[in-house]
Amino acid sequence: MPVALILSSFVAASRIGGGAQQYVLAAHRIDPVLAPTVLFGRSPAMGAAGDVTSPEVLRRMLADIEADAIFGEVDLVITGHFSLPEQVEIAAGLLERVRAAASRPPKVVVDPIMGDAPKGLYVKPQVADAVAARLTPLADWITPNLWELERLSGARVADAAEAVGACRKLGRAALVTSVPSGKGEIGLLYCDAETALLFSHHRLGHAPNGAGDLVTASFAAGLIEGMRPAAAAERAARVAAEAVQTAIAWGTPDLPIVALAERLVSPTAEIRIETLQGLA
Repeated sequence: MPVALILSSFVAASRIGGGAQQYVLAAHRIDPVLAPTVLFGRSPAMGAAGDVTSPEVLRRMLADIEADAIFGEVDLVITGHFSLPEQVEIAAGLLERVRAAASRPPKVVVDPIMGDAPKGLYVKPQVADAVAARLTPLADWITPNLWELERLSGARVADAAEAVGACRKLGRAALVTSVPSGKGEIGLLYCDAETALLFSHHRLGHAPNGAGDLVTASFAAGLIEGMRPAAAAERAARVAAEAVQTAIAWGTPDLPIVALAERLVSPTAEIRIETLQGLA
């Protein structure tokens, strides 16, 4: 069974962060190992206060995981939320050790969680700077939202074409969420050095939080399953659309990730696919 190591948040009662990504990966028969960087009972968007995992505790936790020889079995690493720049530095060292220990190169997917429009940063500036400087260069793929792409690239991004240019400026393969698309639509942009594809679906109001976490985990699962990256991105777009549509239809405050387990693997939501290859 493939093994995934996740460094991100754990929220007990909400389907967001690394805690939610565990369920997504499990639906794909990928064994998740979560090292939480912060602990919450409920979503911080609801005003909850959590406890940050101290650098000392995070180091001990990862050392114990390493002592069980799990590093050599890791097929995938996902990084997400960090509360302290010291945590980011620990994560960077971890990526280097996992790559050194692995019998086969693990996939590294970095979700550079920093902030979003219109509020801007929701981590400390030092954390955002550390993620950009230390983790992004180590990633095989990054999965920023549009605001985070702007911050990483230093470029103004108003539409999909400009998002492609920003990704190419970074020189990093990316899957970008919250990209403007057609009228009444929202898009997910897949961009590597040669290809750019925009996957769009109808924009729905009052969507639960966590869609970005879901996209990252779904895309990463596809990579581990041997899917071509563009195909993994397409499935992730369908998964996000299906989960949000279902949450609104069911009236649930969270994405129903566990209930949708089989549909996460084989989603049927309709999306529109647009080729943007050649834009820069």
